[in-house]
Amino acid sequence: MSTYVAHGGKNTVITTEEKRALLHEALLKLGGIPKKILVIPPDITRLHSNAGELTRILYELWDTANGTTFDILPAIGTHAPMTEAQIAEMYGDLPKATYHVHNWRTGLHDFGEVPSEFVQEVSAGKLDYSIPIAVNRRLVEGDYELIISVGQVIPHEVIGIANGFKNILIGTGGVETINKSHFLGAVDGMERLMGRTDTSVRRVLNYAHANYLKQLGILYVMSVMDADTTGARVMRGLYIGDDAQTFETAAELSRAVNMTFLDAPLSKVVVYLDPREFKSTWLGNKAIYRTRMAMADDGELIIIAPGLREFGEDAEIDRLIRKYGYCGTPVTLNAVSENSELQENLSAAAHLIHGSTEGRFQVTYATEHLTQAEIESVGYQWASLNEVIAEYNPETLVDGFNDGGFFYISEPGQGLWALRSRFSE
Repeated sequence: MSTYVAHGGKNTVITTEEKRALLHEALLKLGGIPKKILVIPPDITRLHSNAGELTRILYELWDTANGTTFDILPAIGTHAPMTEAQIAEMYGDLPKATYHVHNWRTGLHDFGEVPSEFVQEVSAGKLDYSIPIAVNRRLVEGDYELIISVGQVIPHEVIGIANGFKNILIGTGGVETINKSHFLGAVDGMERLMGRTDTSVRRVLNYAHANYLKQLGILYVMSVMDADTTGARVMRGLYIGDDAQTFETAAELSRAVNMTFLDAPLSKVVVYLDPREFKSTWLGNKAIYRTRMAMADDGELIIIAPGLREFGEDAEIDRLIRKYGYCGTPVTLNAVSENSELQENLSAAAHLIHGSTEGRFQVTYATEHLTQAEIESVGYQWASLNEVIAEYNPETLVDGFNDGGFFYISEPGQGLWALRSRFSE
């Protein structure tokens, strides 16, 4: 197992031509550009990952080498399938590429399981179930010369820091793999995991890779993104390899550029959700996840969500969120113990825990498509989108502190904000 490319730094800016050269270098180290390739990039909900451009560069390298098969399987996990417009916006015009849709409920290859004894150990006895491991059947039965996972290394609420093996095991994973890994992260404690690589969920995915995925020889192409002084997204690092160490190296840079530490808690935070990415609270609650370790007790989090239309990307998860709401960990765990529909959808239960403030601060969603009654029915406050934008116009705000003392975040999915004291606990 190897790292083929490890290039980056806090002040590095990797240009398109440098990306091309680094990707080409990695493929040459593997023996050249294969004729039959499966690329697994994130979907539109990771628009700022630069995975779209990396996928286009891979396509151009493959096309130049007269390849025969270039399949793309977006790692949507539980998300809605991508539309043609989203595919065009994310990846551009790739005329010879064939797109496939992952379904986390069907078309899976079952490998085995992570044993309950291991789960009990990594969760310090909080859970003792086994976790079945399944991924999209295409990875095993597609007869590809090379499978390439493309994605961004970034702090994450379920696993600690996203990407690496997660892009495959969750992005193309099956129902129980997703359900039980997400619930493990929620029960183990989101604030214990975020921004860290040695977490219970990461250990489970590492186990699954070592015992099941390793045989597939997947190449992981991982970006570390940041904003420059103008606010433009730039690539600070590109890491390419097939092992856990490549991810760990990328995660070190992500911690350095994607985490903002504060010395005092924030009493008012305003977050904007890009409507191209965020259409559900399943995704939009990144505004909560990524700021909760910085929020003051009794503080206010205002989420400007012009694209919000639903709670869950998956219809059954949407129904469960509407039914049970974001009521805090004790209430949710009790509901899981008493209701088989939550026991069968543990990722939904995990999300209900993640999306609750545990009564510590107030969340106000400013929406157009979801009504006041809908927002308030799940436990949040509601405000008129037009009225909130009139007071907090995203076009005039700057990331960080603004006049009036509130803290603004334009892209919550691109970082983690935390009190130094709270993160070090």
